[in-house]
Order: sequence, then C-alpha cells, then structure tokens
Amino acid sequence: MTLEILTADALAPVRHGFFTRRGGASSGVFAGLNCGPGSSDQSEIVSINRARVASAMELPGTHLVSVNQVHSADVVTITEPPSDRPRADAMVTATPGLALAVLTADCQPVLFADPDAGVIGAAHAGWRGTLDGVLEATLDAMEALGASRAGITAVIGPTISQGAYEVGPEFMEDFMADDPENGRFFAQGDGDRLLFDLPAFGLHRMRSAGIGHAEWTRHCTYSDPERFYSYRRATHQGQADYGRLISTIRL
Repeated sequence: MTLEILTADALAPVRHGFFTRRGGASSGVFAGLNCGPGSSDQSEIVSINRARVASAMELPGTHLVSVNQVHSADVVTITEPPSDRPRADAMVTATPGLALAVLTADCQPVLFADPDAGVIGAAHAGWRGTLDGVLEATLDAMEALGASRAGITAVIGPTISQGAYEVGPEFMEDFMADDPENGRFFAQGDGDRLLFDLPAFGLHRMRSAGIGHAEWTRHCTYSDPERFYSYRRATHQGQADYGRLISTIRL
C-alpha cells in the first residue's frame, strides 16, 4: 500500500506532510506506518517505516530529524543531523536538506513555515506543552533565525477533536488558573465530565502570539482508526500499546 500524505495549501511551497498510518510495514495494533521508536513495535520495522517517510521527503534517513518528546515547552535549533534525539518538543531550522519530524497519537502535530525567510519549525503540542507555551516558544526560536512572526504560517495536523476528548473538572482547573477566558475551550459532557477543544486552544495561543496565519486540517485521530493512531482510543479498547503518526516539514 502506498503512503498517504496529507498536505495543507497554506504551507505551500514548503515541502511537508502529515502522514497517516497507511502504507507502513507494522502489524498487529501497530498495523501501518508506525514511526515511534518509543513504542514496543519491532525496532527494525519502525526503521523501515521511517525510511519510507524520508524517501517520500526525498532525503536520506539520517536527515529525518526528530526529538525525544517529553511534553515540555522546550525548542531546539537544528543546524545538522544530531547524533541522538535531543530532549525537547519542538525544533526549528534554516538549514536546507533537513526534515523536522514530530510524532503524535492524539496530541497536536504543528508544522510552521516562513518561506520568505527560509525558516521552518515543527512542534509536538499536547495539552501540557500547549498550556506551557511550546507554540509561542517555537515562534520565538523561528524569529531568532530571521523569520517574521507575521510571515509565519502554522498548520495543526490530525489531532483529537473536542467530541472525543473527555476530561474531568480538575483538568479544567489548570486552564482556568492560567486564564479565566480558557473556559471557552470546554463544553459540558456527561455528569461532571467536560469536553476539551485542544486544536481550538492551539489556534488561540498562536493567533494571540501574533502569527501570520494558523489553521487546523480538521482530521480527528480518535474517530478515524483506519487512518490514524490514537492513544486514547487504544486505551479505551484495552490495547497494550499504540502506533505513532509522523508529521514532517523540510526546506
């Protein structure tokens, strides 16, 4: 099966892709394009999948750069392929021939580009990282490389939608403590349950930070098991592990 790569017109002409799970070599609960070295999938199979992604981006595998994601607001500036994965949740570069890649399975994969300045970025933005400022930190790091904040476009790829993201009242408390206006990103669920709109919150944070343009592809990871891995869906189904989607951008 060939790879399925979702793209966004807003990021053109910069080469990028939000890869679905289709077209990979993994099997079982990982069936498809599992690109997560942190999963319990066979490491050699994950390497094959990542090599297919690098080939699709027309780069050698060593130039597909990812980080050791820890749900932080930390950003690293990449100038050459690192010898190991830096501990961070976002990357920026102005170096041609490098593809920045983030892994997700419900969290937001966010790809950034200022094509006029020749600067790109990629962020893994779960609720914690987004609340702590990983998206704004990515914009700051891109500016440090010469990007113009008003010239930056960001696209959120497949992520969990509000209808599938049920949380408890204590979850909302962290957001309300940060800004009472954050209540708008929660809807009432069953009983004391709430439904959190992660992509809307991500868009709000980037737009409030002065980004030129930001949008979401409107793909929900939870509700489309044929195309996307989902941590929450795997948990609800009692699965022992889950695959990781890859999203990447290059100059």
